[in-house]
Amino acid sequence: MSPPIRVTIWNEFVHERQNPEVARIYPDGIHGALAAALGAEADLAVSTATLDEPEQGLPQALLDQTDVLFWWGHAAHDAVHDETVTRVQQRVLAGMGLIVLHSGHWSKLFKRLMGTTCALCWREAGERERVWVVNPGHPIAAGLGACIEIEQSEMYGEPFGIPEPDELVFVSWFQGGEVFRSGATWTRGSGRIFYFSPGHELYPIYHHPQVRRVLVNGVRWARPQGRAADTPRHVPVELARERIVARGGTVHDAEGRLAT
Repeated sequence: MSPPIRVTIWNEFVHERQNPEVARIYPDGIHGALAAALGAEADLAVSTATLDEPEQGLPQALLDQTDVLFWWGHAAHDAVHDETVTRVQQRVLAGMGLIVLHSGHWSKLFKRLMGTTCALCWREAGERERVWVVNPGHPIAAGLGACIEIEQSEMYGEPFGIPEPDELVFVSWFQGGEVFRSGATWTRGSGRIFYFSPGHELYPIYHHPQVRRVLVNGVRWARPQGRAADTPRHVPVELARERIVARGGTVHDAEGRLAT
């Protein structure tokens, strides 16, 4: 039996403690709602972390034991230290999966990994969102129908300042007429990244069973895929796979000795 996928759910945990309506919808925090959804899966081992914990909830030891990290942020992007961003970025490059949710598009971490503005259009009017599955054969879309109906959502609209996705899985339509690339993937280094936009804090979107299915599928897709590249490193001549002929006819043999 394979070991469980180790999931850490990071949430800035600000709105739930400042806004009574958010606290009503997510009494255990958004991270608590996500943990309840993911923790029901036998192949996932789930823990949570928040911004106000030591080392902003993401010490190196925890990151080293994380296979897939969730990131939810909105009100406190600027409070995340650059050192924290660098720790997470390096783990992604080394193979840790990253799932960025909703307003995490504007986080320091996502913008650094994308290398673009990650800016978008938005409107908060509680309108209907249809999350259309445009890549039904993708593992993240497993078990879904043609679309996910969300009765109330915050509108995110194009243009969305992201680099061209490796794969586009979802495109959302909103009641006001806008469309948005709401589910996209990239690879950075050895790590897989999935961005999924539905999830405004004032709506119970993370209680939606199909949204939860997407998040579970996302973990299984984003899990580490293999060994990270062992670089940078110096490769001395004696470790060269083949004989090296230098200028002037000098030859290094398999033991690194010079011969003419």
